[in-house]
Amino acid sequence: MSLADPTSDTTPFFSDDAEGEGSSDKDEGPSPQQQQQEEDSPSGLSKTRAFLTVGVLCYINLLNYMDRFTVAGVLPDIEHFFSISDGKSGLLQTVFICSYMLLAPLFGYLGDRYNRKMIMCFGIAFWSIITLASSFIAKDYFWALLLTRGLVGVGEASYSTIAPTIIADLFVKEKRTNMLSIFYFAIPVGSGLGYIVGSAVNDRAKDWHWALRVTPALGVVAVFLLVCVVKEPKRGAIEARPEHTLHRTSWLADMKALCQNKSFILSTFGFTAVAFVTGSLALWAPAFLFRAAVFTGEKVPCVKEPCDTSDSLYFGVITCISGVLGVSMGVGISQYLRKRTPRADPLVCAAGLLLAAPFLYLSIIFAQKSTIATYFFIFLGETFLSMNWAIVADILLYVVVPTRRSTAEAFQIVLSHLLGDAGSPYLIGVVSDSLKQADSYMWEFRSLQLSLLLCSFVAVGGGAFFLATALFIEKDRHRAENYIPSDDAPIIVPKRGRSTKVPVSSVLI
Repeated sequence: MSLADPTSDTTPFFSDDAEGEGSSDKDEGPSPQQQQQEEDSPSGLSKTRAFLTVGVLCYINLLNYMDRFTVAGVLPDIEHFFSISDGKSGLLQTVFICSYMLLAPLFGYLGDRYNRKMIMCFGIAFWSIITLASSFIAKDYFWALLLTRGLVGVGEASYSTIAPTIIADLFVKEKRTNMLSIFYFAIPVGSGLGYIVGSAVNDRAKDWHWALRVTPALGVVAVFLLVCVVKEPKRGAIEARPEHTLHRTSWLADMKALCQNKSFILSTFGFTAVAFVTGSLALWAPAFLFRAAVFTGEKVPCVKEPCDTSDSLYFGVITCISGVLGVSMGVGISQYLRKRTPRADPLVCAAGLLLAAPFLYLSIIFAQKSTIATYFFIFLGETFLSMNWAIVADILLYVVVPTRRSTAEAFQIVLSHLLGDAGSPYLIGVVSDSLKQADSYMWEFRSLQLSLLLCSFVAVGGGAFFLATALFIEKDRHRAENYIPSDDAPIIVPKRGRSTKVPVSSVLI
């Protein structure tokens, strides 16, 4: 089989023909029955292979978020080890999100044009190596920890922009929504596991550095599964519109089309509010709960490592449970309401944010009075926040044509993180430092408490953006489903006795 064959699993990385993959000549290859199933499937993958692919992508997404929030799980130890302020602590998340955000457009561009599987393999291997390296940094080199956290974002950007588009090329309609809901279970569950693993390993090893050595080992397994199990589907073929009928346009043309897509833009701003709130809580909630316990006298201050990280453990468990419940609720309610209104998805997202806002506010206020009430309100707030994850991804996929989806994913990542969790952890830390009126445990708690109240107001704003999305969602979805790329497609017209190719738009009357 030729390397240029678009059905080859050994398609070169720098090739436009990186669509559906089969076995190479050197491999044993699938059975005749499997070959027939893959030939019959529009995506080029059998049903079994499609489900295995989703399973591997879910595992990697779980690992992705687990790696991201392990640092937050041991934040008190990191603050004590490096002797840093709240503002510098917030930078750990900010530098990661900034690199992740800035590189997402590059990987979005590559993901729409080249072999997505190879891009993901590179990214996962890179982030695993960098995370492992960050666990050996000495206490006088906090800048090196910031640098490595920034480089981790390079690897994660290569995965997050591409994986949802592969799922979109394997399933349609209700099945796609269900597969995306499973994929996005990994966000809250992986985040929760990051806190749990960070806390547990720190307690067992008595050294927070070991918490950063867990995900690199699991990353090796992820690369192996990608190479051996995942096969890339044909872009857009599952939607009965093979990619050769959807002409690729330039990056500028793609961006122009996306900026004119009101549902995409408004839902992205709504998702930005989700990113702002979750980014703030992800880094600061365990530290806030620990300071609240010190303020109320339930715990002693951290004066020697290892610090008490039980709050990270509890917050991780709550994040896992509320995430599974929230994603399930969001998808279930959305599918039920779709039978009654085509605006169901943005309305459910709006309801999730507007319901989360008061419970997050109450959790912050009650922290000084009742630990049980605080955890209860955090649970409710995170449950309603999690209703958004799978639905927002589904909205993007059905209002954007297949050849622009990776670019759209990248654009959404850039905008939502730029205005959301790229700055929110640092902003919360800076506001907390500015509000401190004395160097005391009381003001460490009070200042952080007041700064975290911003999250409730941002959640309300996000709900408003999703309500606005509902006004345009039906029209934009219909436009994407019936997209005909004729504006710039060349046709042949006679000119002075010879044929000349010109854009359709120049001859339309």
